[in-house]
Amino acid sequence: MSPVSEPNGPARKGAVQPDATAQDIYDAGMVVRREVLGNAHVDRANASKDSFTEDYQDMITRIAWGGIWTRPGLNRQMRSAVTLTALVAHGHWEELAMHVRAALNNGLSRDEIKEILLQTAIYCSVPSANSAFKTAQKVFADLDANEPN
Repeated sequence: MSPVSEPNGPARKGAVQPDATAQDIYDAGMVVRREVLGNAHVDRANASKDSFTEDYQDMITRIAWGGIWTRPGLNRQMRSAVTLTALVAHGHWEELAMHVRAALNNGLSRDEIKEILLQTAIYCSVPSANSAFKTAQKVFADLDANEPN
């Protein structure tokens, strides 16, 4: 979908368009979610949803992935950098591990991830960066162990 100008307002961008249905936004979000997090992760999340978590999975696919990640204002590398920083700032280590993998999928190098984590030491705290480096180090080790020889 292309940006649509609204009277008295800026053009909307990404999947959220005036004529988009909730299903359109969900579908666009699912495409990005799979590209960023990988099919295996998304398939596991979908397989484990039940009547309690179903609405939450729908919400994050539509709002986070369809509403935000489809916007063209930032490239995926920048979105990953912002996401890594926010996760470090709030101490969400499981999510950080998932998004370190996503950052690699989005084209960030290990050195760029290291630089992002160094930056978080200054603005988020040294203890948070310490945990972040341990988390990323474990992700890298797991990835290296699973690479074909």
